[in-house]
Amino acid sequence: MDVRSRNYLLMNRQALENDIKTSYIMDRMISDEVLTLQEEERVKQQNTRQERAAMLINIILTKDNNSYRSFYNALLHEGYRDLAALLQDGIPAISSGNRKSSMDGMTSRVKTILCEGGVPQRPVVFVTRPKLVDAIKKKLYCLGDDPGWVTVYGMAGCGKTVLTAEALRDPQILEDYFPGGVHWISVGKQDKAGLLMKLQTLCSRLEHDSTLSQRRPHNIEEAKDRLRLLMLHKYPRSLLVLDDIWDSWVLKAFDNQCQVLITSRDRSVTDAVAGNKYEVHVESGLAHEKGLEILSLFVNLKISELPEQANSLVRECKGSPLVISLIGALLRDFPSRWEYYLRQLQNKQFKRIRKSSSYDYEALDEAMSISVEQLDDNYKDYYKDLSILPKDVKVPTKVICILWDMETEEVEDILQEFVNKSLLFCDRNGKSFHYYLHDLQLDFLTEKNRNQLQELHKNIVNQYKKYYKLNTPVLSQEDCMYWYNFLAYHMAGANMQQELRDLMFSLDWIKAKTELVGPAHLIHEYVEYSSILDQKDSTVRENFQEFLSLNGHLLGRQPFPDIIQLGLCQPETSEVYQQAKLHAQRETGTFYLEWINKKSLKNLYRLVVRPHRDAVYHACFSKDRQRIASCGADKTLQVFKAESGERLLEINAHDDEILCCAFSADGEFVATCSSDKKVKVWNSRTGQCRCVYEEHSEQVNCCQFNNRSGQYLLATCSNDTFIKIWDLNKKYCRNTMIGHENSVNHCRFSPNDEYVASCSTDGTVKLWEARSGNELKSIEIKDFFKNADEQPDDVEVLVKCCSWSRNGDMILVVAKNKLLLFDSKTCGLITQVIVSHHSTIQYCDFCPGDELVAVALSHCSVELWNIKSLSKVAYCRGHMSWVHCVTFSPDGSLFLTSSDDQTIRIWETKKVCKSSDAVLKSELDVVFHNGEVMILAIYNQKHLQV
Repeated sequence: MDVRSRNYLLMNRQALENDIKTSYIMDRMISDEVLTLQEEERVKQQNTRQERAAMLINIILTKDNNSYRSFYNALLHEGYRDLAALLQDGIPAISSGNRKSSMDGMTSRVKTILCEGGVPQRPVVFVTRPKLVDAIKKKLYCLGDDPGWVTVYGMAGCGKTVLTAEALRDPQILEDYFPGGVHWISVGKQDKAGLLMKLQTLCSRLEHDSTLSQRRPHNIEEAKDRLRLLMLHKYPRSLLVLDDIWDSWVLKAFDNQCQVLITSRDRSVTDAVAGNKYEVHVESGLAHEKGLEILSLFVNLKISELPEQANSLVRECKGSPLVISLIGALLRDFPSRWEYYLRQLQNKQFKRIRKSSSYDYEALDEAMSISVEQLDDNYKDYYKDLSILPKDVKVPTKVICILWDMETEEVEDILQEFVNKSLLFCDRNGKSFHYYLHDLQLDFLTEKNRNQLQELHKNIVNQYKKYYKLNTPVLSQEDCMYWYNFLAYHMAGANMQQELRDLMFSLDWIKAKTELVGPAHLIHEYVEYSSILDQKDSTVRENFQEFLSLNGHLLGRQPFPDIIQLGLCQPETSEVYQQAKLHAQRETGTFYLEWINKKSLKNLYRLVVRPHRDAVYHACFSKDRQRIASCGADKTLQVFKAESGERLLEINAHDDEILCCAFSADGEFVATCSSDKKVKVWNSRTGQCRCVYEEHSEQVNCCQFNNRSGQYLLATCSNDTFIKIWDLNKKYCRNTMIGHENSVNHCRFSPNDEYVASCSTDGTVKLWEARSGNELKSIEIKDFFKNADEQPDDVEVLVKCCSWSRNGDMILVVAKNKLLLFDSKTCGLITQVIVSHHSTIQYCDFCPGDELVAVALSHCSVELWNIKSLSKVAYCRGHMSWVHCVTFSPDGSLFLTSSDDQTIRIWETKKVCKSSDAVLKSELDVVFHNGEVMILAIYNQKHLQV
């Protein structure tokens, strides 16, 4: 030990021996590994408190400088600040030759790593919880070099975030286990759009020093892939920390075979992901002594000097770290109000935020109310302004500067006052400051100021307009992304109908926002705020929502398309077209095209989505029409909203192409079948696999559930020539139907579930009894294609698909280019139609009304036929490649199509264009005359059409 340090110990020995209690001090020194258990025992063997203190000092005098530092820190943290002050000037300096110098350099490096990774700083008043911190570190050690998850779980406000951040401050953790660094992201409660923004922010942070400037990912899947590559190639052996996870589906976006530490209120949140999993439980409250320690640090008193009310306060709030911190901050300013704050808690004079709160803290809301009430009046007004901040969003200082019309320094001073009183949190990342409220505090403010929220939202919008006038933020500005993500939110909160319409119905705003974050968030806003946007008229909102819905798959691509040209392709009555035309007229020197026959393309479809990265083989509606399931060549099952295309579920379901998918009648399950010979059933809400069937010996072409809710029966058919019926409550096949001589391409239950129809490459359609599996009837479809001089065996007919009428009396069959309608009881042919001379039929479906039939064709189109009049009533174009599937919604108002072009299109049955019966395969001439267009084209081998 240095002479100077030794002298300070000797000079102040008497004061130390008179005051200190050795038990807690020795615990800290043992934790610092400067005191052994044997030495602790020597101290405990002394008879009196003063003798124990004297023995401890004697032992310290025999040790090195590290012991002095540990003793000083123990005094400081155990409430002996006055004694620590006596030793402060004797703290030994760290010389360049000292071993500790390397540790100091490590500490500096650790601080840099944690700052760059966004790890929160220690709170101003901090107490150690070594057992929990060590538990977190041990679980991180368990990960080793393998990917996996460590979950720190417990109730809100129990200190999960602080403990997690503290565990990461250990240099050994970073040096030995995560040399690639730590990347912290505060997630919170999110919808799909919010999660996408979080992923975009994380990817941007990880790419900050990249020489290649990449665009922001426009969907969750793309962001997940970007993150996976970054973690694999740029940040190997690094730790991803996801703070405050609420929903298990969020974790799937981060399931990239890396090492992840999460904090959550929900212990089961990792059930939906694979990999090694470890847990650390954080109790909802501190130990009583720890609660007293926090209060002692706030009021700068020894624990022994705290009044009796301190014990009562800790007991009353059940040791909640958040409540104790809030009250401690108040007591620091008003140290004589112990009885007052205790009385407020005991009498519960501040009502809970809600009658049924999502938090189990009986005194939490009261503590927050007390904290706010103690602010100066002008500070109360400033704090009230924060009531309209979005949840789980870190707000740049610049946004608050605009809100309050103040200089940055003034704003930071005010916000620091809130931070000091634990009413606000600050994230300091380099030079930029971002502020956010704990969700409990925001809930409290929202409820407290509920009657003023509209005016508060209006104020921030007016301040934005005053600052930016007619301009819009640019990406280089600190506050840019906040306004693009939340300006509409504030306008809606203020019920500023006209301002919201002006914003949301502006092509300039749409162009700027979609370039930054893609179209998903905008479509979400049109749906979310439709009640405000539609107060005068819903037409304009529908124009813009339709524009984004139908072009979102283009706007999410690079290079970014010319949005003016896309707007010019809209109907002339559309507000989008009107604005695009004005822009085009103003932009002199730019070449634009305007279609003159747009009327023939009006209202073809209502939504286009691109959920897959390869061909989409099948898609179907849920019975409530709210969801769509799809599958294809990329081996994934997707479930998304039928209204907006927002993805709800994505599952890497099979090892090979998925050929078909089907919802159960109640929408609880989705079945998939694949070229990998497997059939799987999934929970349609959580994505968990319910069962796997592997009895087929070749690829499984089709799967269909029965039509009645309650009993889950599934029919499947395969290239192995068999149809199988499965009961989801059993592990094995219930019935196997044997009779086809070649691959079975399609199967369907009859509406009453008594029969199953199957179609085969052997040229037949067979009807089976579902219960027994017996073959009832067989229809030779080959017979309807042979010439007079041909034998049936000489004709090859691949029967693609069949569909039952609503009452089950008729069954529709497609093969080659023909529609054939049979009586299901007699199997007699009712009628047949040649649909096309130029392409083959890929799929068919009966509309629930029984009059319309939809057919998907190989020449990229879909046709609707009236089966009674045998007339084509609609010809639907839009796909760029083969259409594999067409399916009506349960009520027949919509139908969807899926294609090799990777898109799914949703069409409104009543609004599709009436067919002109002009499939222009080869145009010969065109004449433009008096505003009319006349086209001469080949119709078939014998006819022309004009």
